[in-house]
Amino acid sequence: MASRPIAARKRAPQDRPKYYDLNLLNLPMPGLVSIFHRITGVTMFLFLIPLVLWIFQTTLRSPESFAVWKGYFANPLMKLIVVGFIWAFVHHLFAGMRYLLLDLHIGIAKEPAQRSAKVVLIAGILATAILAVRIW
Repeated sequence: MASRPIAARKRAPQDRPKYYDLNLLNLPMPGLVSIFHRITGVTMFLFLIPLVLWIFQTTLRSPESFAVWKGYFANPLMKLIVVGFIWAFVHHLFAGMRYLLLDLHIGIAKEPAQRSAKVVLIAGILATAILAVRIW
C-alpha cells in the first residue's frame, strides 16, 4: 500500500472547541447510578476499608483506646461522616446487585433499567436514613 504524500493527507482542524457537559443532572438515572457506583467503589477501596480496619485494630488494643474512639464517634461531625460512608456502602451494594441482574439479562430493556436505577437510588437513601436514625 503506497502512502500518499504528506501534503495530500487531510488534517484535522486545529484548535477545535471542546465542550464537556459535566452536569450530572442531565444524565438519565442509570447514568447517575453508574457514576455513583464507580465513585463509591473507589471511595471504599481507598478510604473506607483501610480506615475501618485501622480503627478496628486500634480499638482492640486496650479499653482506653476503645474509649477514645467511642468519644470520637460521639461527635456529630464524625456521625455525619459515618452516615456518608454508610451511604457509599449501601449504594454500592444495591447498585452491584442491579449490575449482577443486568449481567444475567434481567431488566436490560430501557424502562426496567430506569426503574431499577430509581429503586437503587431510593433504596440507598432509605437504608442510609434508617441506619442514620439508629446511629443518632
